[in-house]
Amino acid sequence: MNPDTNKYEAIIGLEIHVQLNAATKLFCDCPNQPGDAPNRNTCPVCLWLPGAIPRLSGEAVEKAVLGCLAANCTIAEESAFDQKVYYYPDLPKGFQLSQHHKPLAVNGWIDIIGENGEARRLGIHHIHMEEDVARLVHETEGRTPISLVDFNRAGAPLIEIVTEPDMRSPYEAMEFLKSLRTRLRYTGCTECSMEQGTMRADANISLRPAGTEALNTKVEVKNMNSIHHVGDAIAYEILRQAECLERKEPVTLHTRLWDPDKRITTPMREKFAGPCVPDPSVPAIRMDAEWLEKIRQQLPEMPAQKAERFMADYGLAPNEAHAMSQERDMAEFFEAAVKQVATPHKAATWITGHVTPALKERGQSLSDTCLTPEHFAALLSLIDQERVNAGAAREVLLQMLESEAPPEEIVAKGGYQQISDSDRLEAIVDGILADHPDDVAAYQNGNSKVLGFFMGLAMKASQGKANPRRLKEILSKRLDSN
Repeated sequence: MNPDTNKYEAIIGLEIHVQLNAATKLFCDCPNQPGDAPNRNTCPVCLWLPGAIPRLSGEAVEKAVLGCLAANCTIAEESAFDQKVYYYPDLPKGFQLSQHHKPLAVNGWIDIIGENGEARRLGIHHIHMEEDVARLVHETEGRTPISLVDFNRAGAPLIEIVTEPDMRSPYEAMEFLKSLRTRLRYTGCTECSMEQGTMRADANISLRPAGTEALNTKVEVKNMNSIHHVGDAIAYEILRQAECLERKEPVTLHTRLWDPDKRITTPMREKFAGPCVPDPSVPAIRMDAEWLEKIRQQLPEMPAQKAERFMADYGLAPNEAHAMSQERDMAEFFEAAVKQVATPHKAATWITGHVTPALKERGQSLSDTCLTPEHFAALLSLIDQERVNAGAAREVLLQMLESEAPPEEIVAKGGYQQISDSDRLEAIVDGILADHPDDVAAYQNGNSKVLGFFMGLAMKASQGKANPRRLKEILSKRLDSN
């Protein structure tokens, strides 16, 4: 069946768990390092042993508030923890400490650019703090499959961002996640990596006839570890629910899993909500206005504001300013390079065209490399001075990612100096033209594309070191004189 999905309007909301990068867990002093060897970072509190008393981490609260402010939320004067009761092997004490009745913050929003190119403001209902649960490890080798529990993650500090049901398409959900991730990363409170599990998103999707206002039965989809998977899962679920409605089948309230290999959602369990009762062991959080203002002052310049300033101060085009402002470390790298007399447009072009792809290929961030703004600006200066050409500079840049040596030293040792000497370039040109008389004749008969062929041969003959501008001048002069 191929249902007409245009008959329906999708109502989409997200629940996003973000792991805070506080040094310790939320209610104890154990290191907040879930990736360590299993069950290394544990104590009676995060093992949830009877009688252990939780102590709230001040650093985690500070980072949570930073995240809330980055999402344009209003911080509650008082928030409190509840016992969210449910039973599952990853939560052996039978309840999770979360903020159900009195969340940390409310009424936030994130701006995106919609598919029609217009601005859309998507609401955030609330953000609350909670402890993470343990991790189940399923062992399937051997005759009898078993499940083990790793408590390293138990008690890790989280914020959960619950949106309003404002999204209407997979595109809007993906753009919301991208923008939220960027803003949270700017604050430094989290790495926000879906691939590494420090950001996890669940989607709630329902359909209603287009033009109506009713909210119908929703279905929750879990197990999505990339932003593209979120978009794919929502798109599939819209199609699946539309088929149900076309067949007059009821859409039931339940939870589904996204299978990225089969690209389908599959039933997981019925949707249920256990009771949430106030927890007597953790005191309420009461906000001091002076303290909150100090936290607010820690907020960095956000991406949209930074992009506007890059256009005003450095004359970048909108797409360049957007690219330069998406990650805080890259924005700071760009601006530091420009202050080292690098031309803003050239710096942006080389960052987007060469630095970013090289980092992506290596699976690295700037901090993982030896590249500094000073050395990067110096390389661009070598290009401007025609001491290296663009092709050689790309090779030098790759070495700069792994070497602390200045680019001048790498150029000298590698023999990357550009050849601009007229006599050497003329000798190369004369040899190539002599070896290809038929192509010379073709050029003189009006086939101007042959010039590019000769340029390629000449650059190869010079081992990529020829000055392209000077080489083209000599080639054109020789061909025209012939």
